[in-house]
Amino acid sequence: MAKTVLITGCSSGIGRATAEAFLEDEWTVYATARDEADLSELAQAGCETAELDVTNARAVERVVDRIVDEQGRIDCLVNNAGTAQFGPLEDVPTDALEDQFDVNVYGPHRLIREVLPHMRDRERGRIVNVSSVTGFLATPGEGAYSASKFALEGLSDALRNEVDQYGIDVVVVQPGPVATEFERRVEASRDCLKRSGAYETIYEIQDDRVAIEASDSFGMAPEAVATTIKDAATVTDPDPRYPVGRLAKAATLARYLPDRVRDRLWALLRRVTSLR
Repeated sequence: MAKTVLITGCSSGIGRATAEAFLEDEWTVYATARDEADLSELAQAGCETAELDVTNARAVERVVDRIVDEQGRIDCLVNNAGTAQFGPLEDVPTDALEDQFDVNVYGPHRLIREVLPHMRDRERGRIVNVSSVTGFLATPGEGAYSASKFALEGLSDALRNEVDQYGIDVVVVQPGPVATEFERRVEASRDCLKRSGAYETIYEIQDDRVAIEASDSFGMAPEAVATTIKDAATVTDPDPRYPVGRLAKAATLARYLPDRVRDRLWALLRRVTSLR
């Protein structure tokens, strides 16, 4: 019997590529997104699809119940759905921070709570939480997003040791820059901000980074992340974390720098930018 995977955030980018990767490996794939119309191509390819807003607890319950009714099992949950709120923290309204956590932290938690009883009954299962390089290395202008990913990683670390006794694995995938619609997402997330005028250098640095990271020459293809997610879901003894891409792997080393050294590097970058 084919294994069953539930994947959130499949309308584009990493989520869509992940659904395709599991489908090619002959899994029964339930691909979800806030608007099911965005999943028509995946449905034509052979995925089961469902409308799912991860901030809606009733919707989460309905989708999980449907999968269990139809398949009798959920072998893997991929928490991929996410949103990004950018901007210096003083400029980010508290309600925007709350929305950030609702999607990136509370959403995965809702899914986890619904699938775990079924996985525990079968004494097997795997949960893959898609984080980010900023989930372990925070940078100026990305405090809200980093905070949500730090929280997701802390949740994953605790959960991994809570459910290990039931034969359930919890894995974190940490992509570096991905060549998707990242630039548009950054601009959209900053539209709600009323700039204080105190952090224009940070905005400039972020604009430069976005232009580089969103480019095909620097950013990874979503398929590279999807391959890692699928591997993390299928390997016999998964690692707790999988950084994806050269930048993510380099950043795992950078986080071991003393805090004061990292702070000095950011101060230097800020000074260089202000002189342009």
